[in-house]
Amino acid sequence: MTAFTIDELVIPASIDAPDAAAFIEMTHVRNEIEAETLGNRDLSYEPAELLPHWQDPYDPQRLLVARVDGRIVARAVYNAPTSAGSTEAWFSIEVLSAFRRRGIGSALYDTLCEFAAADGRSVIQSYVMHKRVEGEMLPSPTGFGAVPLHTPETSFLLHRDFQLEQVERMSRLALPVPDEKLESNLAEAADASGPDYRVVRWIGRTPERWLADLALLHQRMSTDAPSAGLDFAEEAWDEARIRDLDDRRETSPRTMLIVAVEHVPTGKLAGFTELSVPPEIDRPVEQQDTLVLKEHRGHRLGMLVKVANLKFLAETYPGHPSVTTFNAEENRHMLDVNEAVGFVAVGYDGGWKKILTAG
Repeated sequence: MTAFTIDELVIPASIDAPDAAAFIEMTHVRNEIEAETLGNRDLSYEPAELLPHWQDPYDPQRLLVARVDGRIVARAVYNAPTSAGSTEAWFSIEVLSAFRRRGIGSALYDTLCEFAAADGRSVIQSYVMHKRVEGEMLPSPTGFGAVPLHTPETSFLLHRDFQLEQVERMSRLALPVPDEKLESNLAEAADASGPDYRVVRWIGRTPERWLADLALLHQRMSTDAPSAGLDFAEEAWDEARIRDLDDRRETSPRTMLIVAVEHVPTGKLAGFTELSVPPEIDRPVEQQDTLVLKEHRGHRLGMLVKVANLKFLAETYPGHPSVTTFNAEENRHMLDVNEAVGFVAVGYDGGWKKILTAG
């Protein structure tokens, strides 16, 4: 049995702080593990890009690291949402392949369960990226998607009585998209949406005019996005939380491109989408949140905002190789939009859930 230690990592105030070295090392380990699973570095983040995510006062997380001979070889993330009525806790566990099957993942999991019990959580859940392999598949109960049955990740979860609840597809869009295709898709979506909807866009901070509307859109992400059998308590968003998000994003080397659609008769935003652009031209752009409010669906607004933001990207930050995104496999409407634009499936992750027993 390999000797290892587990410690909770203190999140530094800045990437230049004297105590940031462990966070920087943890980020590189995270990138190595995810690159091995995916087969490339599309999901890699630099430490300065990842740090703002860990400094969110509205969504606090705890970070464990496992060390062997002083070297970080694994990490675990724990999040107990602070939303009113929340009963769920979220976690992830990642171990470098050379240090698996030595009890490290199990020890991290046991510690996370202790956190959940102390927080009074009755459900623990996780999204897990599954390596693509040939062989028998475990289908999602939604009827859409599957994950490999005979992999270490699946075995670890099934052995601990987790149930697969949802499968998400990771997709990649090769850039550049031909101008004529962008313009054609944009024109068709604009024609379908009609004069009641108008595209608005900005870089970085949210204009004061849209703070309240964007807060509502972020809040509805927790209730309107497909969640299958997973538990999601409704998040609370207001203008102050949007300002805090913008403040933290400004500390990152990344640039945010936001495109929204205004419902002209009411002057309110009906949907939005975000692109996170890294500073290095050879790295992929990340598609983040995309949502159209339920009451405004059926007008091709999903296509409108997505294509408008790709056009925005081509105008402002051209030259990146691709855009990556994740969508629930049962979210057929958004996948239809992605496929029409040119996204192709490159990976899958599973949404797993376990109901904890008292005592």
